[in-house]
Amino acid sequence: MILSAIIGTKLSAQDRNDVIKVYNEGAKSMQTDIPAAIKAFEEVVVLSDKVGESSDDLKQKALKVLPGLYSRLAANAIKEKKPVPEIMQVSKDAAAASIKYGNESGRENADKIMVQAYNAMGAGYFAQKEYENALLAYDTVLSINSGYINAIYNKALIYRSQNNYTAFEETIDLFITRLKSANDEERTKQASTMALEYFRAAGSQASQADKPEEALELLNKAAKYGDDKNLFYFFADVYNKQKNFDSGAEYAEKGLALEDGDAQAKAKYYFQLALAQAGKGETAEACSSFKNATYGPFAEASKAERKNLKCE
Repeated sequence: MILSAIIGTKLSAQDRNDVIKVYNEGAKSMQTDIPAAIKAFEEVVVLSDKVGESSDDLKQKALKVLPGLYSRLAANAIKEKKPVPEIMQVSKDAAAASIKYGNESGRENADKIMVQAYNAMGAGYFAQKEYENALLAYDTVLSINSGYINAIYNKALIYRSQNNYTAFEETIDLFITRLKSANDEERTKQASTMALEYFRAAGSQASQADKPEEALELLNKAAKYGDDKNLFYFFADVYNKQKNFDSGAEYAEKGLALEDGDAQAKAKYYFQLALAQAGKGETAEACSSFKNATYGPFAEASKAERKNLKCE
């Protein structure tokens, strides 16, 4: 019995030495070969379970370091611009390791890396105009981190590219709401300007296509995002085409109030104002406004209108 106990003690010590040897191999590989380090430390966990309590300290050290190694592997894949599928796989491995080894901070780091990976995937699909796949990637980003508002902005860009007015409006409004909650005034202004310019251009195109009702709907959407002299010009143009001359004059005057340029810059607003005044039978006022519109691309049309009105 005494001999047996002595032999058991020697075997236990030898087993621990085996664990130490593998642990040291992992420690040496940490800076130069992360996959090798991961393999070694995972073997430490397995061997420690076989050896028992005498190797618990080594097991705990291995468990502590493993999630970080997986995260470093994933971060390096992004840094080295590995193919997206490879980045996705190592990111998922990092998340799984954090769960397996019960490391909350490791899980948070893995989630950050997965957000970067899916974001990169979305950008790749967007560049290739694979919009539906890009939307799925950005939705995955938001399912991992709902606070990653850049994904919301990227979705808005996709809907803009698709000319999906409704989805773009809903998404950019959500983005702006989040920015306002964060008191990010600069980005709020940038996003609002983008939305205004998008709907203003769409409204102008609808007007040129002789779709006044659609044009007004789109211009009104643009107006949600701020005042703009060019927007007011298009409002005046559409209302005058509809023979709603009161509204045409109102918006032409609004545009004039915001235009601080020279006479040529103001000409287009005077031209719309003159059309509205002529439509309302205000001949004298229209003659004066058409005179102020005789600059640049509006010069010939204004002269013709003045001749028709028999202006002096």
